[in-house]
Amino acid sequence: MRIHTILFSCCMFFLFIASMQAQNIIKGSVKEVSGEQLPFANVVLYKAPGEEVVTGVVTDNNGNYIFESITDGDYHIIVSVLGFKTKKSENFTVQGNETKVLNFDLEETTENLEEVVVTKKKPTIKQTAEKLIVDLEDAETVSTNLSDVMKKVPGLIVSNDKVTYAGQQGVRILINGKTTDYMDLASLLRDMPADNIAKVELIKQPGAEFDAAGSGPIVNIILKKNVKLGTYGNVKAYQGYDNQYEYATSASVASYKNKINWQLGGGLSHYASREDLFITRTVGDAVYKQSTISPYDPKTYRVNGRLDYYINEFNSLGVSSRYSYTDSDRATDNGTAVITATSTEELLTNSVFNKQQNVFNVNPYYEFDNKKDKVNVDVNFVDYTNDNVNDLYQVGQSSIDYDNQRYFQNSTYQILTFKGDYKHTLSENFSYMMGAKYSMVDTDSDLQSYTENSTGTFEYQTNQSNRFLVDENILALYTKVSGKVGKWSYSGGVRWEQSDTKGTSTNPQKTNERNISKIFPSASISREFSEHFGANVSYSYRISRPSYNSLNSFVYYYDPYTYEKGNANLKPEFTHNTQFSLLYDSQPFFSVAYGKTSDALFEIITQDDTTAEVSRSMINLANREYWNFSLYAPLNFLKGMDGYVGVIVNYNKYSSDELSPRLYLDNWGTSAFFNVQYTLPWKINAEVFGYYNSSGLEGQIKYDWIANMNAAFSRKFMNEKLKVNVGVGDILNRKFMGTVTYSNVDANVVSDWYRRNVYMQLTYSFGNSFKKEKKRTNSSQEEENRIQDNK
Repeated sequence: MRIHTILFSCCMFFLFIASMQAQNIIKGSVKEVSGEQLPFANVVLYKAPGEEVVTGVVTDNNGNYIFESITDGDYHIIVSVLGFKTKKSENFTVQGNETKVLNFDLEETTENLEEVVVTKKKPTIKQTAEKLIVDLEDAETVSTNLSDVMKKVPGLIVSNDKVTYAGQQGVRILINGKTTDYMDLASLLRDMPADNIAKVELIKQPGAEFDAAGSGPIVNIILKKNVKLGTYGNVKAYQGYDNQYEYATSASVASYKNKINWQLGGGLSHYASREDLFITRTVGDAVYKQSTISPYDPKTYRVNGRLDYYINEFNSLGVSSRYSYTDSDRATDNGTAVITATSTEELLTNSVFNKQQNVFNVNPYYEFDNKKDKVNVDVNFVDYTNDNVNDLYQVGQSSIDYDNQRYFQNSTYQILTFKGDYKHTLSENFSYMMGAKYSMVDTDSDLQSYTENSTGTFEYQTNQSNRFLVDENILALYTKVSGKVGKWSYSGGVRWEQSDTKGTSTNPQKTNERNISKIFPSASISREFSEHFGANVSYSYRISRPSYNSLNSFVYYYDPYTYEKGNANLKPEFTHNTQFSLLYDSQPFFSVAYGKTSDALFEIITQDDTTAEVSRSMINLANREYWNFSLYAPLNFLKGMDGYVGVIVNYNKYSSDELSPRLYLDNWGTSAFFNVQYTLPWKINAEVFGYYNSSGLEGQIKYDWIANMNAAFSRKFMNEKLKVNVGVGDILNRKFMGTVTYSNVDANVVSDWYRRNVYMQLTYSFGNSFKKEKKRTNSSQEEENRIQDNK
């Protein structure tokens, strides 16, 4: 494949950077005054004069340290380890390939180390003109996974492994700014540990540096980077009950010594899930009652790793990679009762579904950062395969005839992306950036359909089978400026995207090409009115391209009367978003947003009264509009309590004069949410969070109110090495209930899934404890934080 060849070639680009190293060496030893070596002591190198951290290392088992490839200049060193007095060297100079030797003798302190208490901060929320940031970097997390973390972001609703924002669809999830479109969302939400997450950014007005894709908010998950000196890790075990037993286990280890920083992790999970659907609809003079009971328990295995090499003070390169494999088998019971005034007939079928998914990702990078200029070169490759086998057959006695079906649906996706950014900071009041991104996407989806004949043989159905190939290339160029003048701050950017897409269908043999060249502006402006109050207004223009799955023309049956069909003629949608916000201490207080989408992508439900079949397919509507009014209030004014409460009032409207009959749907809805954090006696951290969402629109379905509440508790034992998390999720037992009334469709829909799950997670942390006669615990947190700030 061309993508593999290009990926291999471009990765070699990063090797030339090693030539940029300097030659000065600083080394020495750290001992007690008695002469005994001190392993695992923190040795931090600073620029002199001042407190700018250059780098840090940990002494080896013999108490030795070394700094290599140090540029010419003036420096000083601070050595620290818990249980001993911190020692600082005099300022010194290195230049001209010099080797400097500095030895340190530390005196033991007389502190009662058993009484040292380290208090971590609570998660903080900050609002900027473009995004809302939930900072978890140094927070004591009570949550266990990404799903729990996202439930605490104001306005986000996570229900049945789906993510929406206060009734608004189209939420995109990124990890470190990179797409997760080809990952299993359910596995991602459950398997990503909360302890790995540094920040969650809710970006309602993406700047030019982000892809213009999407119509709803972007949720960008920023992962923690290892900044702890030494080697450490943890082992986790999760046990839960969600209508059936579920479990997960994982382990990770990381090390940061000298110039090498590496991380390695892996895990397996076996969760319980269920997707039940009940539809009652009218077809002529008959009532069709359809039920689908679909429990399943996917098994996921994953490994991930990261390696960073700090060439010198300003240059670093590295590579990260992850692989996951999911095997999901499910046996679905389908039942359809056809009720008329004079009779009742029933068709019972069973659908056996096997899904195997492999996702491999590798991401090499290079970074230069001297505080004034920052360059980042990034390559990202994703290889995704999805193999499905589905048997749909009749069971038991039935008065309705049905021919058993078998489907094979295999798909592969390969995405290769190159990205380069440059940012220049002229002063603390002005900076600008520019960048480029090029993506290549190759997809291959193959559906083979078979029908069982009277002899029990499955015959290939040419008219129901198809192969769909997509070849897409997207080039983006962008620039952005940011600055501050007095009490005003601003940012503005322009992104140009050129996309060339070619989709080929083999049945019938047809190729569709779509070429789009478009400019996407974005801007924001803010003003401080006083020490505490401020306001900002922002605007963005975005594109949402149809998914590759929705473009292929497959016809896929879920039960004998329900199927999904692709649409090769879909066009992308374009959205204008505007938002105004009031802030208090940089935290969200009040905001109002408006968005309008042309050629809106919309999933429509239609019914054929002749066959009694109901189908869903993606189409382009004329328009979609929404209004969003948000009000937040922090809870930190209550003694000992932290968190927030909020309410969002939203309005959604879908309309199209081109459909017959004309489609017009609108709805006002209200979302209320809360997050309460509190420290209970015996050092127990407690958290309760939840939401209430009044009636709303999910595409064509108008649904009734839904609500959720979760409670979680955590406590540390064994000198804070063992952490215990217990919790109860989805406490409120409220199903999804909605109606569809359009044209000849008159249906009630009820969706159900596993709820009221209980769980316990044990996390044991191991690694360098820097002990001497059982008196030392951890290394100096202050130095670690300084190194973290520098990185």
